[in-house]
Amino acid sequence: MSAASCLLTEDQFLCSICLDVFTDPVSTPCGHNFCKTCITQHWNVNVPYQCPNCKEVFNTRPELRVNTFISEMAAQFRQSAQQKASSSSSEQQAAKPGEVPCDVCTGTKLKALKSCLVCLDSYCETHLEPHLTRSGLKRHQLIDPVENLEGRMCTKHDKLLELFCKTDQMCVCMLCTISDHKNHDVVPLEEEYEGKKAELGKTEAEIQQMIQKRRVKIQEIKHSVEISEEDADREIADGVQVFTALMESVERRMNELIDTIKEKQRKTEKQAEGFIKELEQEISELKKRSTEVEQLSRSEDHLHLLQSFRTLNTAPPTKDWTGVRVSPPSHEGTVRRAVNQLEETLSEQMKKLFEVELKRVQQSAVDVTLDPDTAYPNLILSDDGKQVKLGDVTKNLPDNPERFDTGPVVLAKQSFTSGRFYYEVQVKGKTRWFLGVARESINRKGEITASPQKGYWTICLRNKNQYRALADPSVRLSLKSQPQKVGVFVDYEEGLVSFYDVDAAALIYSFTGCCFTEKLYPFFSPCYNHRGKNSAPLIISPVNHTE
Repeated sequence: MSAASCLLTEDQFLCSICLDVFTDPVSTPCGHNFCKTCITQHWNVNVPYQCPNCKEVFNTRPELRVNTFISEMAAQFRQSAQQKASSSSSEQQAAKPGEVPCDVCTGTKLKALKSCLVCLDSYCETHLEPHLTRSGLKRHQLIDPVENLEGRMCTKHDKLLELFCKTDQMCVCMLCTISDHKNHDVVPLEEEYEGKKAELGKTEAEIQQMIQKRRVKIQEIKHSVEISEEDADREIADGVQVFTALMESVERRMNELIDTIKEKQRKTEKQAEGFIKELEQEISELKKRSTEVEQLSRSEDHLHLLQSFRTLNTAPPTKDWTGVRVSPPSHEGTVRRAVNQLEETLSEQMKKLFEVELKRVQQSAVDVTLDPDTAYPNLILSDDGKQVKLGDVTKNLPDNPERFDTGPVVLAKQSFTSGRFYYEVQVKGKTRWFLGVARESINRKGEITASPQKGYWTICLRNKNQYRALADPSVRLSLKSQPQKVGVFVDYEEGLVSFYDVDAAALIYSFTGCCFTEKLYPFFSPCYNHRGKNSAPLIISPVNHTE
């Protein structure tokens, strides 16, 4: 009999109701075999009594008896199948936490290879075989193993969720399209799946781009710190060079100078570390999101992708780093202030120091040209936008909001909202002039009051030798020589505006502790001609870096 059973196929030992090997097989009058429990429960529910296979109807409920021949054959086949399954199980892996287990396995649950959307079960390699061999089961839809197969059924109609309602952005069954979602834009899951998968691909690309931008920003910040370290080292060296020439009594001032510079550097590094930490945290979150997006985009599970898409497609909260930068602190004037009380003794060292300082700020030189749209109507601007003087004729110009209407003033075309910038202006031959920077929102109509409170950071020459810094209140400046060329330096983040006598390599004045919150424009006023004594132009000069 064992030999005979080997000639029979597996299908001949499977109950067509439970799809498993016969248990207590019985035969119906029409000759078909079923598990006794399966056919009994079937007839308890379905009336009239008919064969599930051939649909033959019986007027009275047939009396069922166990088919001993089939029972013995099924028992031998079950034993053989169990031995085969036992051998196969030793090769297959048991389901690990997080993996989908086989729903048919008893005892140790093996890892499922596929899930059936018709049977709503998951199968290991052994129990998947009927779906691969039996003609009736081959038509069932198999997918990669997933949990909660019941969730793929419409809770209202108990039908498979195989459509997507684009109107309500949800998965629906066929019956939903003629009830709650009638006349809605409904497409097959596969179609919406492809569209959402494409969107996920775009999202992943955007995330990768965000990661790359933040990596570039990290390098930018690190580079800024390196520049800051170089500036700090150079400034320390300059300070040491000055103070080592002094007596022991000034050693304390030298140490204060070094501590001040190092403290600025520590603050810069601390700020940079904070930015880097935030960027690395965002990169970590974006990588995590990228992994999730990548895994979801590779999923062949239509429903899972669509149900997860809405939350996963939302980018994690991130900071806009476009305007974030670490600007090295300005050390301009640090040594000067430290040795101010030793001016007579240190005059030669101070001269050398200012030469180094001017050389350093000149590295921030920018190209500046005059803006005719802001110029007072009597001003004459050169064609290249580099010179301005007062003319005798009032030109008929449009009175636009940017134009100054009651004083000989003009702004530059260029504006600055960050970093450092420097430019030089020739004032040779003039007896009056105003120079500096102004914020964008200054009042350009009517009388001008130049002060930081009004948005102006300027110095001026009045009546030949009367130099003043127009602070609050204004400051009279005592200069050893009359500047022929004035350098203007601004450190936006540091809140610093400094003016230099370029030829003497000397500092004229500094506005410190300024708080800039808007665009700054270079500011020029050649003033009135004063009976021809002040007719020379202001000239924006190219910067010749000092050697």
